[in-house]
Amino acid sequence: MSRKPGIKIVSGNSNRPLADAIGAYLNTPPAKASVRRFADMEIFVEIQENVRGEDVYVVQSTSYPTNDHLMELLIICDALRRSSAKRITAVIPYFGYARQDRRSGSRTPISAKLVANLITRSGADRVMTLDLHAGQIQGFFDIPTDILVAAPLLAKDIRESRSIEDVMVVSPDVGGVVRARALAKRIDALLAIVDKRRERPGESEVMNVIGDVEGKSCILVDDIVDSGGTLVNAAEALLARGAKDVSAYITHGVLSGGAVARITASKLKELVITDSIQPTEAVRVARNIRTLSIASLIGEAIARTASEESVSSLFD
Repeated sequence: MSRKPGIKIVSGNSNRPLADAIGAYLNTPPAKASVRRFADMEIFVEIQENVRGEDVYVVQSTSYPTNDHLMELLIICDALRRSSAKRITAVIPYFGYARQDRRSGSRTPISAKLVANLITRSGADRVMTLDLHAGQIQGFFDIPTDILVAAPLLAKDIRESRSIEDVMVVSPDVGGVVRARALAKRIDALLAIVDKRRERPGESEVMNVIGDVEGKSCILVDDIVDSGGTLVNAAEALLARGAKDVSAYITHGVLSGGAVARITASKLKELVITDSIQPTEAVRVARNIRTLSIASLIGEAIARTASEESVSSLFD
């Protein structure tokens, strides 16, 4: 693909390999920029190319360490705004704080709204993100927000990597049914649901499986895998009810704490994640974890945005 006139890509430190891959797709190498820290860990940004009048796309996931990467994003946007960029789009493959989309109790914040306000005030004119955990967060922004969908990429990989005749798509909880149903429709598969009861944060207890999974090759579908406990418990429940094997397709591999070891030691045949979060070395060498690149998806969305074409038609 030839370079789109006026496009600049700027990367923070959260996922430079992804930014480089997006740049390769667009034939537009990321702009020269310095994102570094002073001795006291204060963040300093210097854009080392002219961006006056340019359409700039800042690629930065707000993944671990979340607050550092969020501050990088805000400061980069401010630097671009003060450098007279024509339009600044915050490309946030993984949007941190998305799980804090509502008040969970008395005297608690709605942190996702706060983060949306910070991004807007920093100078971003538009936001582009992938498989947002809670769709209503789109309404937290007072600027245009595009939510990309990984389902076409996941469906393509499922079709290419296995026979889909005996595949059954499974939602690991009731809240993810819409997402699982959409993927099941794309590959023309049946749908099952794992009904679980969460006793305390970070722990889950599988209660029941809704649907006949006996003899099926089950694929668990979700947007985020963090501790891995939900997936491991769901896989055990499905196998106990006669499933032939269990894999998982998850968009964002947060995989905090001992999650990688937990997944590796589990009965999951395979966990497939995207590179919305830069994979750690532990993830790269894990025997049953595989990563799909979203560079072409984001790159095409950027190209269409820059030329004022439809982005939603990417997912039809």
